[in-house]
Amino acid sequence: MSGLSLTQPLHKAAAERPEGLFTIFGARRRTNGDFIDRVARLAGAFRSLGVGPGDRVGMLAMNSDRYVEYVYATLWAGGAINPVNARWSQAEIAFSLDDSETRILIVDDTFADMGRALVADGAVTTLIHEGDGPAPEGMIGFEDLIAANDPVPDAARAGDDMAALLYTGGTTGRPKGVMLSHANIACCSLALTAAAPNGGDKPGLHVAPFFHIGGVGVIFQFAFRRAPQVIIPAFDPADALRLIEAEKVGDIFVVPTMLRWLLDHPDMAKRDLTSLVSIRYGAAPIDTTLLSRAMQAIPTAGFMQVYGQTEFAPVITCLAPEDHLGEGAEMRLRSAGRPLPTATVQIVDEADQPVPTGTPGEICVRGPQVMLGYWNRDAETAQALRGGWLHTGDAGVMDEHGFLHVVDRVKDMIVSGGENVYSAEVENALATMPGIAATAVVAVPDEDYGERVHAVIVAGEGADITLDTVRAHCKGLIAGYKAPRSISVVEELPLSPAGKILKHVLRKDLAG
Repeated sequence: MSGLSLTQPLHKAAAERPEGLFTIFGARRRTNGDFIDRVARLAGAFRSLGVGPGDRVGMLAMNSDRYVEYVYATLWAGGAINPVNARWSQAEIAFSLDDSETRILIVDDTFADMGRALVADGAVTTLIHEGDGPAPEGMIGFEDLIAANDPVPDAARAGDDMAALLYTGGTTGRPKGVMLSHANIACCSLALTAAAPNGGDKPGLHVAPFFHIGGVGVIFQFAFRRAPQVIIPAFDPADALRLIEAEKVGDIFVVPTMLRWLLDHPDMAKRDLTSLVSIRYGAAPIDTTLLSRAMQAIPTAGFMQVYGQTEFAPVITCLAPEDHLGEGAEMRLRSAGRPLPTATVQIVDEADQPVPTGTPGEICVRGPQVMLGYWNRDAETAQALRGGWLHTGDAGVMDEHGFLHVVDRVKDMIVSGGENVYSAEVENALATMPGIAATAVVAVPDEDYGERVHAVIVAGEGADITLDTVRAHCKGLIAGYKAPRSISVVEELPLSPAGKILKHVLRKDLAG
């Protein structure tokens, strides 16, 4: 094993603490010894199904302990994980699986029918069933594979070997796969531990979906810290509050919307949350009033903001717990924090030249966390990584104390409830709807989700355009969370002399 490897913590945990817990999911509790044995057997099954170095294995399922086993078994077998976005439409999922040549897909009971449809589409050839009951016809049982195969040695992939292929929304309307290496993800996990206090080896609770880098990345962060991993299928505030108390959870990662739902839940006042020492939040801007409420409600926890993107595996900067308090905290809380020890951040102008401190420009970053590139997208990779820097597409300012302030997005993206939505994806879907002559999609503030998708529409002559018909049309083409949550029907869109839609004018009008 040469270089950083994501499977290394498994070997260490099994050798040093075989009876310690690795996963907690409902009534199932897997020790480190049990976990590594199951992973090695499942890896043997994957190899028998043809998985070789770098081959992709997909999973379309709710969070579970078996999801964590899939992640490590794929890496143990020498492959690369492809966690499928469970909120996408069938068309989006089929594209990502076909584009990545992912032929083996694991599904749970929630997505069994979708799995069959994907096989019928030709996107997948082998279906593995991850549910508790017998495998449906045409699928192989997850537990049957573990029982039928002997443990195999770790393939010992490491360093620049690809570990994950994570599909993100695209500015062109097509998802693109971000290739991350073992070293990319491991460096982020270790750098976060070095950057700020965390829950240490106290149990960590997963509430973010594993198909996001913000969810699957936490699996590795907990493993490097030797933290038992408490898992729920999907975020539910009552369940999360119950488990924090019952399992003495020390660490949790949430998006601001989740934090609001926790604070607003009636069980909040009934549960003992004093075990929490670390609450990390990110993936969307946070309201300072919400943050203040949370800090007062959970005083034992240090709050840490993280900012990043999938292409940097993912964390670029963090605002440490001590930066949330004391003199000057109000100004620091307007920032995204300081770069991780593994990140060098530079602000550049349109000519990619560095700008003086305090001057806005594009946020660029370099370091060992920079992605390998976009899968089969050489031109886009070259554009994103030009000059030796990852160009984030976000605009920001670096202040005199080294804190990064994210001021705008160069890429036209909406962050709704922690989900990234590119306006081009929604506009492409709307362009196929009869009765729509022109449209522009922008973000508008939303009390629950931070931002929501809003479509400004020019209707064709005689067309009756409603929010219901727009949402119904879009949901047949793109994920439901990308469909507009509100619309405006106008006579014309504001255009520049060159004919470009002036979205900043739309945003101003909608805010007014």
